[in-house]
Amino acid sequence: MTDAEYTNIWMRPERPARGPKPTYSRAQITETAIRIADTEGLEAATMRRIAAEIGTGAMSLYRYVPSRDDLIALMADRLMGEIDVAGLPSDDWRADLTRYADELRTMWLRHPWIATVQRSLPSFGPNQLLLIERLMGVLDTFVSIDENLSLIAMLNSYIEGTVREEISSAKEIRRSGLSESEWMARSYPYIDRLVKSGEYPIFTKIVMEARQPHLSRDDQFRYGLERVLNCIAAALPTTAEPAATHRKEQEDHNG
Repeated sequence: MTDAEYTNIWMRPERPARGPKPTYSRAQITETAIRIADTEGLEAATMRRIAAEIGTGAMSLYRYVPSRDDLIALMADRLMGEIDVAGLPSDDWRADLTRYADELRTMWLRHPWIATVQRSLPSFGPNQLLLIERLMGVLDTFVSIDENLSLIAMLNSYIEGTVREEISSAKEIRRSGLSESEWMARSYPYIDRLVKSGEYPIFTKIVMEARQPHLSRDDQFRYGLERVLNCIAAALPTTAEPAATHRKEQEDHNG
């Protein structure tokens, strides 16, 4: 098979069948790229910059990573490996999915540049494949594979959408040069005018009655997550709930 026939970075052997041992590794290149992206943003993680960090010429790195798309695929898969899925699935699907949600959010907040990576067809790297097996295994015995895909997609959409907003909000606040409380205080006069106008009753109810905006980011995330999990629960057979949940529901029913 020639190089032209390779369609995926995972199909391309890291070491040639013949010739000298490679000087560098994909893992070394990937780790360097992630370190740069974490401190300066994804756009700074160019082949030229990575090569300078490693101490070689940019063109030599293309022998290991043929394109920037391949580099980003390697970086994204490396981050998937930070999500701890050991022990999944257990006998408690809600605890498993809660743990996964917390792990995914933590990874995104640790590497906020991942929010700038355009969603595309998955590359199915080794860490992503392990994640698929463990995560989708949580619901596999309860629902069909199509229902499983839909439910996990709903969960991921909530997690990623929420964390994208969290990352974006933090970025805007940093750009303003204000603390979050100072930023809110600066917005108060305009919000107060809108409320007093009487023209926006729903917005006024949000300002005056809603508790969510006053919760911590962690509590806001968990509040929404619990509701997503409740939606997933509605799609599962009652036998999917662990025994402890059944006992609590029975106790609540009996008063």
